[in-house]
Amino acid sequence: MATTVRIEFDEAGVLAAVKRGNAAALRRAGAYVRATVRHGVVRSAKSSAPGARPHTRRGLLKRSILFGVDATRQSVVIGPARSIIGISMTAHEFGGLYRRRNYPKRPFMGPALLKTAPQLPKLWEDSLKP
Repeated sequence: MATTVRIEFDEAGVLAAVKRGNAAALRRAGAYVRATVRHGVVRSAKSSAPGARPHTRRGLLKRSILFGVDATRQSVVIGPARSIIGISMTAHEFGGLYRRRNYPKRPFMGPALLKTAPQLPKLWEDSLKP
């Protein structure tokens, strides 16, 4: 009795499925980090203490936190949109001069990423669908 076995491997199909799954997981990761950042920003008329997360008076900072997925680079960018809030948040995140005023560090993006980092790999679970 003779048996013949033929195995075919669809490499292009597997790579396409990985790209689709990765793009979906990146969207989930971007949304998760964005939500963490937005929840950390406090609405207050007073300035935040140096080293603490920045406050927002009218909620503009919360609304400016956006994310975008670049499918070709397989990456996600999260942060305050320059078109909404300008470059002022660079002075808050890293400290420095903005409009002739020296701002102390009030990081909020870096700490949010460090806080969410342990949960991010879970967003890739079951990302490959047959």
